[in-house]
Amino acid sequence: MADAEVDIASLSEDQQLALQQFTSVTDQEIATAIPLLQRCQWNVQIAIARFFDGEPEDPVAADPPQPPPPQRSSHRQETLMNGFNTSPASRSPLAIQPAPRVVTQPEGRGTYQPPFLLSVLFAPLGFAYGLLSRTLSFFGYLFPFLPRLLSRLWARSSGPGSRTASGGRRPLSPRDTAARFIREFEEDYGKNNLPFYENGYAQAFDLAKKELKFLLVILLSSEHDDTSGFVKDSLLSSEFVDFVQEPQNDIVLWAGNVQDAEAYQVASALNCTKFPFAGLIVHTPSVSSTSMSLVARIAGPTPPATLVAQLQNAITQSAPALSRAKSTRAEQDATRRLREEQNSAYERSLAQDRERARQKREAESARQRAEKEAQEKAEAEERERRNLEQWRNWRASQIKEEPGSDVKDAVRISVRLPSGERVVRRFFPDAALEELYAFVECNSILQIDEKAAKPGSEKPQTYDHMYKFRLVSPMPREAYELEDGGLIRDRIGRSGNLIVESIEDEEDDGDGE
Repeated sequence: MADAEVDIASLSEDQQLALQQFTSVTDQEIATAIPLLQRCQWNVQIAIARFFDGEPEDPVAADPPQPPPPQRSSHRQETLMNGFNTSPASRSPLAIQPAPRVVTQPEGRGTYQPPFLLSVLFAPLGFAYGLLSRTLSFFGYLFPFLPRLLSRLWARSSGPGSRTASGGRRPLSPRDTAARFIREFEEDYGKNNLPFYENGYAQAFDLAKKELKFLLVILLSSEHDDTSGFVKDSLLSSEFVDFVQEPQNDIVLWAGNVQDAEAYQVASALNCTKFPFAGLIVHTPSVSSTSMSLVARIAGPTPPATLVAQLQNAITQSAPALSRAKSTRAEQDATRRLREEQNSAYERSLAQDRERARQKREAESARQRAEKEAQEKAEAEERERRNLEQWRNWRASQIKEEPGSDVKDAVRISVRLPSGERVVRRFFPDAALEELYAFVECNSILQIDEKAAKPGSEKPQTYDHMYKFRLVSPMPREAYELEDGGLIRDRIGRSGNLIVESIEDEEDDGDGE
C-alpha cells in the first residue's frame, strides 16, 4: 500500500512520462500502475508486457509461504490427473498455472531475391520446377482425390514429431484463421450454437482480462481419432452449449486447430500434450494485479457431464476473487468517471470564465476606443475652431477698406446672409471674387470694427481654409463658384444682389439619400 500512495509530484519527469504512457495503454489506475512500474524499474515496455502476459513468480517472495512438500506433491498429482479423465470431485485448493498471452508468429515466408548470376544459373531448374508443378496441378485437377490421399499418406509417414506447426496450411491473420476454423467446424459437424470468438487468441485473452471474464480455450487436432467423438458427444451436447451460453458464467469461447500456427503456439504455451484439450483461463488477483492463470485443464476425451462439472468447479472457486476484482475495478471506473466529470465541469466553468473575461476585455477596449475617438474628435473640432478663428482674424486684416465715393467704377454688392440679414458693400474695380467670399466669411468680425486692423494676426501654418458656401444670384439663378476665379466686376458686374447658400446642407442631403 505504501507504493500505491506515492505522490506523483515526487516522481521525476521521465517517471511521470512512463506512468502516462503505461496508463494510456492499459487503462489502469495510478495506484495500481506505479507499483508495477517500480518492479519493472520504470521500463514501460516491460511493464506493459507483464500487464498483458502476467508477472513471473518471485522466488524470493515465494519461499517464505511455501507449503510443506507432501501437500505440494499431492496438489501436483491431482493437477496432472486432470488430463486422465478422473472424476469431477471437488478439488481443493484450485491448481493454478500461469497463462501467457500468445501473439501469433507465423513461419517466415519472406521472399529471397538471389543475385543476378545465381538467377541465370538456376533459371533452367526453375523452368523445370514450374513445368513439373503445372503438370502435377493438372493431374490434381483431373483426379481431385490424389492431393488429399498424398497429404494423408505423407502425414502418417512423417509422424507427429516431425510435423510443422501449421501442418502445411497457409498461414492467415488471427481473424481469418478463426473464421476458417469456424467454417471448417461447421462443414464437419454441421450448424451449432457454440458462441466461438471470431478473432485471435491474443484478442480473446485481452477481452477476458479487460472485462474480467473466463476464457475457455478448446484445442482440437484432426489427426487424433478421439476428436470427432469428443466434439459430437461433449462440445455439441446441449449441456455444454447451455453452460457456455449461460450469461452468469461470463465465458469467452475460443477454439483452434493445432494444425494452424496460432493454435499450435497456444498449445505449446499451455504445455498441452494430449488432445482434445480444454483449458479455463481467468484473472487471478491473488497472484498479481495483472496475472492471467490457467485454473482448469482437461485433456483427452471427456464426457459432457464431467467436462461441465470440472469447468463449473473452477468457475465457482475463482468467482469470489473475480467478484472482488470486478468490484474494485467498478469503484476505480466510477472514481475515474467522477474525476473526468469534475474535470469536464471545471473545464467548462473555466471556459465560461475565460469567455466572460474576454467579453469584458473587449467591452472595456471598445469603451476606451470610443472615448479616445470622441476625445480626438473634440480636439480636432477645437483645433479647427481655433484655426478658423485665427484665419478669419488674419483674413479680415487683409481685406481692403471699402472705397469711397470718389472711386469711379466701384462695384456695389448686396449679400443676403444665411441669418436673413442683408449686407451692402462696395469693392474696388480690381477686387477678385475671393475678396467677396472673404468678406462674407469674415463679416462677423468686420461688423464689430471694420477699420480695426490686426497686424499681429498671422495665417495658420497647417490650415487650408475651405469656404463652405457659394454665392448665387437668384434672378436669374447663377452660381458664382470660387473655383472659376476672376474679378467681381467681370463675373457679377458693377452691382448685384446675391444670396449665400451653404454647401454642407447639400452634402448632408446627398448622404441622407
